Amino acid sequence: MAQPEERVGSGLHRARSLAPGLSVAAAATAVALAVNAVLPSVSALTVAVVLGVLAGPLLPSATHEGVTFAAKTLLRIGVVLLGLRLSVADVVDLGAGTLLAVTVTVTASFAAILLLGRLLGLPRGLGLLVATGTSICGASAIAAMDSVSDTENEDVAGAVALVTVYGSAAMVAVPLLGSWWGWSPERIATWAGLSVHEVAQVVVAASPVGAAAVAVAVVVKLTRVVFLAPMVASVSVWQRRRSPRDGGTRRPPLIPVFVLGFLLMMAARGTGLVPEGVLVVAEMATTVLFSAALFGLGTAVRPGVLLRGGWRGIAFGGLATTVVAGVAAAVLPLTGT
Repeated sequence: MAQPEERVGSGLHRARSLAPGLSVAAAATAVALAVNAVLPSVSALTVAVVLGVLAGPLLPSATHEGVTFAAKTLLRIGVVLLGLRLSVADVVDLGAGTLLAVTVTVTASFAAILLLGRLLGLPRGLGLLVATGTSICGASAIAAMDSVSDTENEDVAGAVALVTVYGSAAMVAVPLLGSWWGWSPERIATWAGLSVHEVAQVVVAASPVGAAAVAVAVVVKLTRVVFLAPMVASVSVWQRRRSPRDGGTRRPPLIPVFVLGFLLMMAARGTGLVPEGVLVVAEMATTVLFSAALFGLGTAVRPGVLLRGGWRGIAFGGLATTVVAGVAAAVLPLTGT
């Protein structure tokens, strides 16, 4: 057993080795947050992954360990804190019809987009991550799914790019189409919550029809986020079954610890005992952690292979967004709006 002095020395060495990379990730995160503050419709997570792609070839080897730590460990902490954004009471208040609509939209869209990716001959990892990001919650869902699946960094960056571009298009199209069709503000807001990718994009999509509509859209959107835990856990179980049992290879855990942490934070939020100040800090911390993680993931990407699917990859993002919007529109009658 290591002596206390040895443990302290090991900890200091570890901190020194992580410091350069974490400092770079922190600086990139600060830039991403600043851009988001000036342009709220542009996700800090998207800016962070773009900065990572641009900075990756320029970073010295001394930053590698810290950047990798950000991409893996900080990501998992962010997923755990994400659970505090979800109030079980708010979800239940949506009613059985809306909950059913969310369930059908997420599961049917996820399956259809996976199939679409295969039909287009795209890398399996890209199909999985785009399906996750479009059906659940954008870049944060992509990063969480990447942590348990057999995907490549190019798949992550490509999926984030597609979800960002087409999610931005959706946030403009949803209120325009809804108004053109004569839908009520609540119906447009519910459609936005069911179909638009990022939370920030949902806010922008619902804003033209009123503040009350924004509140509805965000709750519906966050209800989609609930599916992040079972989706990630399911893929983790599938990966575990595909992994060899011998040869010394460590198999993925049955249920990732960070997924259990996510569910625990949801339960804590549901008790009503978590102070409002803690929730505000946790929300900001989640954005910071995800931004640092996506910067780390982006540093391993080389721009020349960012969209390996070519025109098929570009078309895939548009088709995936259309699938989610179409399924969501089809199930809107279930919500009673």
